[in-house]
Amino acid sequence: MDVSAVGNGAATAGSGSAGFSGAASGADFETFLRMLTAQLRNQDPLNPMQGADFAVQLATFAGVEQQAHTNKLLAQMAGASGGGNFAAWIGKEARTTAPVWFSGRPVTLDIAPDPSADSVQLVTRSGTGVVIDRTEIGPGSGQVDWTGQRDDGTRLPDGQYSFTLESRRDGRLVAETKVGAYGLITEATFGADGTRLIFQGGGSAPASEVTALRAPP
Repeated sequence: MDVSAVGNGAATAGSGSAGFSGAASGADFETFLRMLTAQLRNQDPLNPMQGADFAVQLATFAGVEQQAHTNKLLAQMAGASGGGNFAAWIGKEARTTAPVWFSGRPVTLDIAPDPSADSVQLVTRSGTGVVIDRTEIGPGSGQVDWTGQRDDGTRLPDGQYSFTLESRRDGRLVAETKVGAYGLITEATFGADGTRLIFQGGGSAPASEVTALRAPP
């Protein structure tokens, strides 16, 4: 498989995933129930509050609680986890160990084998995890361009691919590590479990797993 070294750098852009907890709103609801109970105990027995009034109070509180949840979600979408604006990431390339899309244009890989290795193989897998190719690349480290070509000169078909390194010393496997590859971000989704980035070709990864961000070459 043809790989070639490249010298372009990338700025580190680590980002934590963000969610929100319902603990605060739950505490507010308990406070509301205590107030409602106190109101029932101290109302005038000759002029009790009508059931419709209680229903209005409950509906009002439920609306406020829902609005609070909505505001938290909007804040998350605007850029949770340190205030990062994930919308600005769309159209950029992120370094990820998730499968990335290949359609003929070289894919930049970050190679970092075990320091003790005297032999290093780059293992290429399909989007479903099937091993497609193994290439001896030597013990060096840094960025390389993966062109998707086999040793016989044929090119792999368009699709999703992921990569691992097998580091060996004296023929013995000493480490197997995932390889970071740069994929194009096409979408960012937001949920209670945090922000998830969608890559070209349909692959995805949590924003917290992205270790670098760059403009497309």
